[in-house]
Amino acid sequence: MSLIKVLEILAILVGAFSGFIEARRKRMDVVGIFTIAFITAFGGGTLRDILLDKRPLFWVTHQEYAILIFVLALVSAPAIRTLRRVISERLIIVADALGLGLFSIVGVSQALAAGMPIFIASMMGVITGIFGGILRDVVCNEIPMVLRDGRPYAICSFGGCWMYLLMQKVGIPPDFSLWASAMAISLARILTWHRGVRLD
Repeated sequence: MSLIKVLEILAILVGAFSGFIEARRKRMDVVGIFTIAFITAFGGGTLRDILLDKRPLFWVTHQEYAILIFVLALVSAPAIRTLRRVISERLIIVADALGLGLFSIVGVSQALAAGMPIFIASMMGVITGIFGGILRDVVCNEIPMVLRDGRPYAICSFGGCWMYLLMQKVGIPPDFSLWASAMAISLARILTWHRGVRLD
């Protein structure tokens, strides 16, 4: 299995986890949990594939991804119900940051593979990174996190995508570039949130 597939699976799992948490915070049932996890995990990649004119969509090609989310939703519902009292905003921020980093780098890498110019590839990375969370928040009747907390979010994704592009340009091994850039995005998001860095 290629590293990009490993990162994609990890991104889907982390995205689904943040969806599980938010759905339980809203006291949704198992159908709601699955729905929120599904759109969080697949929303950004779906929009990316549509913009890149890739058919079928990545989660249609790999139905095991959707089956995995379905099974996890059934299993996680009682567990998250039990843990609801200890689920904090910090846990959601960390899960969201990990998903942001992984999804962003998967997105920019796949856009490059599709022959996109580097700036467009970087924007595809940002779209892949943030759109699932936007859909999650909208369906949960929240102003999307990317628009409301005043801290760097899309900027962390954009910077990490360019870090990946530059590392590729200077010939750094692709596997290292993927991991380093994804983790840089996630850490930048967590640190700016923890330090209270604001854009407003």
